[in-house]
Amino acid sequence: MTSLGLGMPAVRRDPSGAPATDGRPQTDALIDRFGRVAHDLRVSITSACSLRCTYCMPAEGLPVIPKDELLSAPEIARLVGIAARDLGVRDVRFTGGEPLTRADLVEIIALSREAAPEASLAMTTNAIGLDKRAIALRDAGLDRLNVSLDTIDRAHFERLTRRDRLPAVLRGIAAAHEAGLGPIKVNAVLMRETLGDAPELLAWAIDHGARLRFIEQMPLDADEAWQRANMVPAAELLEVLGARFRLTEIGREDPSAPAEEWQVDDGPATVGIIASVTRPFCAACDRTRLTAEGTVRSCLFGDDETDLRGLLRGGASDAELADRWRAAMWGKQAGHGIDAADFARPVRSMGAIGG
Repeated sequence: MTSLGLGMPAVRRDPSGAPATDGRPQTDALIDRFGRVAHDLRVSITSACSLRCTYCMPAEGLPVIPKDELLSAPEIARLVGIAARDLGVRDVRFTGGEPLTRADLVEIIALSREAAPEASLAMTTNAIGLDKRAIALRDAGLDRLNVSLDTIDRAHFERLTRRDRLPAVLRGIAAAHEAGLGPIKVNAVLMRETLGDAPELLAWAIDHGARLRFIEQMPLDADEAWQRANMVPAAELLEVLGARFRLTEIGREDPSAPAEEWQVDDGPATVGIIASVTRPFCAACDRTRLTAEGTVRSCLFGDDETDLRGLLRGGASDAELADRWRAAMWGKQAGHGIDAADFARPVRSMGAIGG
């Protein structure tokens, strides 16, 4: 693995070197020093991807994580079970890279469903190849999908992703609908190159029964080309969409939900905007993350990671793993700090962290 591709964060790998928990209340929950409690778990299962989106991956892709450094399907399921049973996690989403690149994806879902029967199991995907696996994933216990799709203009899609795969994405989405994995959420990263496509993408989402959410681009690209002055803010998107649709602000149903919602025309369709940069929601964040290598990452922008894989493979009990996870989350930072003068972008890019 290279520092350019996957990053080299400060990982606590010493089994005896647990993060400090001074002042932490006696609770089983994943609480942090600011009183936030994590209920939403993101599990990255690979850094591999079938696309090369400019805001995420370098053109050559990220280095392949050696198989023995990836969590196995049983290891992932064990941690999902601990999270749901012992730590208060209610929602689990599998991410990457691209989860569909893992041959044992169906096994991961099935074992996780067995380990956490009451949890919601979701997956973020680019949908390439989903047409061949949607039914198996549903039968294994997957509840819902988020599909990354930034434009339905084929030429723009190819330039942004460096791959001419839009028809494959649309086939995957159609198959997911047929398999009953809806309503499908579509996530679109706001980019200058595709801003003009936003109204057509919204119209397409409404016609196809998908729930569209636009996401402000964050400084998580592997090429480190992100600049605040060049990003598309939520306010500018609302102007573009407002030229075609009548938008009525709804807000957030749940304070910890990342997306603010707007009703489109007279409804019932809505569109969401995740304004992570210009309207941050860090104060209500309820997420905890596992990287594909088995480390807890308490914040998307925090480079401190706490190793669970070593404990797993060293014979640790579920209680010991849960305690280490709680300690990792206690030290979660207040927010991403993008507007701070001393802001430093994360060492890992989004593809190496997991969406």
